[in-house]
Amino acid sequence: MPVPARIDAVRGAGNCATSRPRPAADRPPLQRGSGGSAPSTTHPRRIWGRGGVGETPDSHERHAMDLQIQDARVIDGTGAPSHPADVGITDGRIAAIRKPGEPPLTARRTLRAHGLALAPGFIDMHAHSDLALLRDPDHSAKAAQGVTLEVLGQDGLSYAPVDDRTLGEVRRAITGWNGDGSDIDFDWRTVGEYLDRLDRGIAVNAAYLVPQGTVRMYAVGWDDRPATPRQLDHMRQLVATAMEEGAVGMSSGLTYTPGMYATGSELTELCRVVARYDGYYCPHHRSYGAGALEAYEEMVRLTRDAGCSLHLAHATMNFGVNKGRAPELLSLLDDALAAGADISLDTYPYTPGCTTLVAMLPSWASEGGPEAILGRLRDDATAERIRHHMEVIGADGCHGVPIDWSSIEISGVSDPGLVGCVGKTVAETAAQRGETPWTTARRLLVDDGLGSTILQHVGHEENVRAIMRHPVHTGGSDGILQGDKPHPRAYGTFPHYLGHYARELAVMSLEETVAHLTSRPAARLRLPDRGLVREGYRADLVLFDPDTVAAGSTFESPRTLPVGIPYVLIDGKFVIEDGRRTDVLAGRSVRRTPGVR
Repeated sequence: MPVPARIDAVRGAGNCATSRPRPAADRPPLQRGSGGSAPSTTHPRRIWGRGGVGETPDSHERHAMDLQIQDARVIDGTGAPSHPADVGITDGRIAAIRKPGEPPLTARRTLRAHGLALAPGFIDMHAHSDLALLRDPDHSAKAAQGVTLEVLGQDGLSYAPVDDRTLGEVRRAITGWNGDGSDIDFDWRTVGEYLDRLDRGIAVNAAYLVPQGTVRMYAVGWDDRPATPRQLDHMRQLVATAMEEGAVGMSSGLTYTPGMYATGSELTELCRVVARYDGYYCPHHRSYGAGALEAYEEMVRLTRDAGCSLHLAHATMNFGVNKGRAPELLSLLDDALAAGADISLDTYPYTPGCTTLVAMLPSWASEGGPEAILGRLRDDATAERIRHHMEVIGADGCHGVPIDWSSIEISGVSDPGLVGCVGKTVAETAAQRGETPWTTARRLLVDDGLGSTILQHVGHEENVRAIMRHPVHTGGSDGILQGDKPHPRAYGTFPHYLGHYARELAVMSLEETVAHLTSRPAARLRLPDRGLVREGYRADLVLFDPDTVAAGSTFESPRTLPVGIPYVLIDGKFVIEDGRRTDVLAGRSVRRTPGVR
């Protein structure tokens, strides 16, 4: 097992270990940047003596690296076998890579890795940190996993572009994902303004997908009807402006209102706009249960017609009807790839899903927005129609499968008075109360103002493993950070891939696993200088111990941080150092380069 890495400052003829970071309680409050360089905990620049082994003479200081990582096991992100090397970093980029026997590097600071694996920073292709990055500068949920870039704006619902009306509606609609935002200063309305807000300084980098459901909410409202030509033009313009301001693509939530009300032709038109900017479409498609393969097929056909790249969000094959059917999905994708389609996907390495309880309702019950939903739930006759649709027919919100209340675990509530429901299934709570599961669910939806989140225990391990092996697969946590008992994927996705699936189960080699989490998502995002350990690339890096790395989070203790990831760097600055979060806010927005094809 590699011994812990050590950071040395080289002076005179010897090496002197630097002091360890102060415990969190003793560190100054985290600072937000102001658009310039992020605050750093690295040592101030020193004046070095002349002559002697290990010195950096003044006359040659311009040739010294800011930092060298010495004796690392480099896993470069390509999937190729790892190799030992020293890596030098200057001005936030990888300046040199030296293999054994090659001329040594000279640096003002040295981290002795002692064989720890050095990989590109992990890219979370499906994150729900849209407000968490602003609310919590520490953001150890992701930083401690080695995540250096998150993709926000997922599932068709987020906070830009909006007007005042739309902002209030979307805040209410996704309270279960991000909280109600009462602690956030919403000083933006456009995508560009939101990205500017991120550029003040955040824990990790972030890219953004323009959310199609929010766009429809803005231009059409909450009605279940086709957009008029004028409304469609408005949506096209909103998407085009968002892409020009830096969005990397467009997301949809086609089991969430109001995005689900869009027709295929409407989505195709918006995807044509995305394609003009060389972006990609990331749909949470119309069904992950009954009709899942047909829903995947619709997305492949739609993006082919639009000439748009496709990235399938959390592409699992859940529910009993799909047990063992992952090969059918992969065959569909292989045929499309062979025909020239540009397709990728992401998954999380767990079987349960996570969403909001209100998302389970049929789409007709959600038309008109949150207040309309609550009105229907309070009406006994309408509530009975909703129950019949969910329990007997299979609501589209529950992917066409009749709901099994014993599989629905309450993971979070907005009203603290309802916290007693957390950690129990709806069926268990109903039995304790001596009432039907629907009565319990209905009461919870109304009393919690639609803010409850759930875990849905409907996945299949054989499908999870088959899909993660596919060459176009990437990692995405789908991590919802709200709630008293969130899904452990929010805190554990990336170390769980490395520790459980690569080391313990050998589903993939460690090198191949790292490629799925780094270079492949970087290629989807069209990032020319991220995702590889390569000279000239950005120094967004993670050092981990292959023998011990593991997710600390479990379903019982979901906010436990991982082990075996002692160092994480963003832009060459330590975000995690000796296993502790520093006060560095080196993250910024990562924007699509402007241009129309």
